[in-house]
Amino acid sequence: MSRSNVNYSGIDFKNPVVLASGTCGFGNVLDEIFPIEKLGGISSKGITLKERAGNTGIRIWETSSGLMNSVGLENPSVDGFIDKYLDFINNKDLVNIVNLSGHSVDDYLKGIEKLNHQEVDIVELNISCPNVKEGGMNFGIKTEVARNLVRQVRSICDHKLVIKLSPNAEDIVELAKMCEEEGADGVSLVNTFLAMAIDIRKKKPVFDNVYAGLSGPAIKPIALRMVHQVSKAVDIPVMGMGGISTWEDAIEFLMAGAKVLQIGTATFKNPKIALDIIDGIEKYLEDNNIDSVEDIIGII
Repeated sequence: MSRSNVNYSGIDFKNPVVLASGTCGFGNVLDEIFPIEKLGGISSKGITLKERAGNTGIRIWETSSGLMNSVGLENPSVDGFIDKYLDFINNKDLVNIVNLSGHSVDDYLKGIEKLNHQEVDIVELNISCPNVKEGGMNFGIKTEVARNLVRQVRSICDHKLVIKLSPNAEDIVELAKMCEEEGADGVSLVNTFLAMAIDIRKKKPVFDNVYAGLSGPAIKPIALRMVHQVSKAVDIPVMGMGGISTWEDAIEFLMAGAKVLQIGTATFKNPKIALDIIDGIEKYLEDNNIDSVEDIIGII
């Protein structure tokens, strides 16, 4: 067992580094660039009950210190994922995290029922989706709206259940506490921040949906603060993400309380960045005579 091994809610990760949902597809493309089995795990592209084509117009927009996206959950559906990609991931020696999204409670429940029949390590429930039956407000904004969803999903989910939290929530700490109360096995945070870009030449928003999700180094200090606050408020383990670009960033998130880290936007700049971060964490532990990464988790 290496110094970097961590146990997250009963699941062993060979190291705490996971590729974040929406930034690595289903791992098959990146596996052609480097052996993804070196990772602790992978969180799949968000899947929904039915296949989605995604948003129209521009989908990606660079900022001075990050990336904005409005992809719109383009995906092959839960069934399409199971048919085309699940065996590939399960044949790799890493933790398989399946990210599930939906636009109604019924969508989520039907998706969970399908995944219950499959070999999956963790279901990561993305509650940052607009609830079409409640006027478009995201499930993850108001704690009590999210509670109804988490409670119903938990009641039927046979797998480990991690709730992915939005930084746009009214109170992310209360949201995390609710997830623990309703039986979640962990939380992951943060998802992207709601942001905007304007094309001054065309005199209109860059994105057809007007607003988009901001990720990358720009959000790191805020994400780090939220991870620290949440990890101090709940006993269930935290997956931390938000602008992690270097091994030093990773150490900060671990010290702030994250037990597992998700690396996303940085992979677009360097597809192998996760390997550099894994090596950096291991060297830091060796250089500081730390026997286990668990010894620094949550020390701040």
